[in-house]
Amino acid sequence: MTTQDELKRIAAEKAIEFVPENEYIGIGTGSTVDFFIEALGKSGKKIKGVVSTSKTSSELLAQYGIPELPLNDVHRLAVYIDGADEVNHMLQMIKGGGAAHLNEKIVASASEKFVCIADESKYVSRLGKFPLPVEVIPSARSLVSRKLLAMGGQPELRIGVTTFHGNQIVDVYDLNIDRPVTREDEINQIVGVVENGIFGHNAADVLVLGTAEGAKVIYPGQD
Repeated sequence: MTTQDELKRIAAEKAIEFVPENEYIGIGTGSTVDFFIEALGKSGKKIKGVVSTSKTSSELLAQYGIPELPLNDVHRLAVYIDGADEVNHMLQMIKGGGAAHLNEKIVASASEKFVCIADESKYVSRLGKFPLPVEVIPSARSLVSRKLLAMGGQPELRIGVTTFHGNQIVDVYDLNIDRPVTREDEINQIVGVVENGIFGHNAADVLVLGTAEGAKVIYPGQD
């Protein structure tokens, strides 16, 4: 039986094919991305540098001697590689299990192509089983939670977590996300919300899925 880590590695190693040489790229956060950084470090590919979205990814990049630089210093990112907590057939996602979805969305929006890497358990027909992370200004947490409750969700503060930007994470359970782009906008219009983990506007351009039969490359709308 193929383990989940093996499936993640299959996807991560396949994604190296989408990395052009002599370009700047963006890299996300999470266990599948960790496998990708390892594969990139061993691949021999020559890239100009990486924009990272988290301290954990930055530390791993340094271990492999991969140069990192801030987004403000880069004019163009050829590709952004990141995982997902859930991804649907239109390659819209829920992200933020690692509380880095604000940085991830910023870097994704700055990139010409978004390649999502995931194991097959993350590929779903409908988003929402995974609780939706919402980054909130601490003083507005109760206000935002009441608004999310009125939307039909069950908000819970993620205890002991402070984001890179000093904010808190409210995880929303049982929220209807049948229309991801609309729901993403509705939540972001709540005063006190910094960003939520629906990637509707920033859906992936391609999904590299690790399966027991090997890596599958999937495009939006493909079954």
